[in-house]
Amino acid sequence: MSTSTRWTLAVIAVIAALIAALLLALRDTSPWPGAPAPTAADREHRDADTEAALREPRRRAALPPCPTGADTDGPGPLHAVVVECAADGAPVDVGRAVAGRRVVLNLWAYWCQPCRAELPAMAEYQRRAGPGVTVLTVHQDENETAGLLRLAELGVRLPTLQDGQRRVAAALRVPNVMPATVVLAADGTVAQVLPRAFASADEIAAAVGGQA
Repeated sequence: MSTSTRWTLAVIAVIAALIAALLLALRDTSPWPGAPAPTAADREHRDADTEAALREPRRRAALPPCPTGADTDGPGPLHAVVVECAADGAPVDVGRAVAGRRVVLNLWAYWCQPCRAELPAMAEYQRRAGPGVTVLTVHQDENETAGLLRLAELGVRLPTLQDGQRRVAAALRVPNVMPATVVLAADGTVAQVLPRAFASADEIAAAVGGQA
């Protein structure tokens, strides 16, 4: 084998190694804005997100408690769906939590740039709408710490469910995109599914049909 041939093979090997490293890095980075949500994980949150590790992120986020709802849930699709409350880690029976109230569910993840822009609009919509509507956000990634820190960064203090396995989205048959908003009627049934981002509280009010 000639010297030039050996050099050519060495260069090819180096290029192949660089391409493999680049593909690995791209696989491990967050999805681009508007990308489909990752496949559901087999766990609610990371092993690193212990109660001790979450104490400070929860303090910084200062989220309100999640709604508990009625003693019995309605006939809606969220019957028997149980996830965690991001504020304190307590289990939330989502069917019961939403029963008897008009709810705007906002599905998001910490890595989603459109979600980052939309969450403050959701908070403003809730402020305007008052107690007649409950805005409940659902963090759909197993990295619970990152979700809490994102809310703390944005100053958004809405009741939030930690749903790393995306049980809520699966029960409601929401398209695999984020952000997405689901409007639930008082009986727990789905009134609207809105797989899109909103830029303002006015846009949200116009889309969900409420006054805000």
